[in-house]
Amino acid sequence: MNLDWLGHLAPDTPQLMALAAALGWASGFRLYAAVFLTGLAGWMGWVQLPQGLHVLQHPGVLVASGFMLFAEFFADKIPFIDSMWDAIHTVIRIPAGAALAAGALGADNQAMGWIAAILGGSLAATSHATKMTTRAAVNTSPEPFSNMAVSLAEDGLVVFMLWLSATHPVAFAIVLVASIIVSVIVLVVLVAFLRKVLRGLSGFFKGRPLPRELG
Repeated sequence: MNLDWLGHLAPDTPQLMALAAALGWASGFRLYAAVFLTGLAGWMGWVQLPQGLHVLQHPGVLVASGFMLFAEFFADKIPFIDSMWDAIHTVIRIPAGAALAAGALGADNQAMGWIAAILGGSLAATSHATKMTTRAAVNTSPEPFSNMAVSLAEDGLVVFMLWLSATHPVAFAIVLVASIIVSVIVLVVLVAFLRKVLRGLSGFFKGRPLPRELG
């Protein structure tokens, strides 16, 4: 496999900022993939990680994050199990996104570390909320294939965003802003849809028929 495009990248300021943002954003979708892939890239010498993220390339961390990545990959493909997994990880993904972003920028500057933590945590919260809401909406469908398709799309998107942040930080920034806008729109639309679902189910259990769009 030709990895010459990586060029043993040494992070400059734009790349560090892009990496911090990417890790924060990716943590809300696939925390363990973000940790494992970043650590693997550093351990293999494909990229030069900042001092605050060197721990990710430790063999023990790679084994642990790789195992959790394996578990999450399959849990995320099973309807309703994915939503339970997401609910449990609400208390893990957001602080982890903040910590990873701080590690990317805060090794030599405490203020930058706090700024990165706030932004990284906010990005993780946004992507996590989008993921949870999307999965809850998808799980209203009785067939499992849409769930699997959405999960695989998330897998690919996380890998793409991490790669883009390392190789094209300006393009990454543009895509990130666009993804945030899309996330806000998705949250507004799907929250309204899920409220309608909950009202329909509540009425159904009280003896009223399901609304036509839910029946």
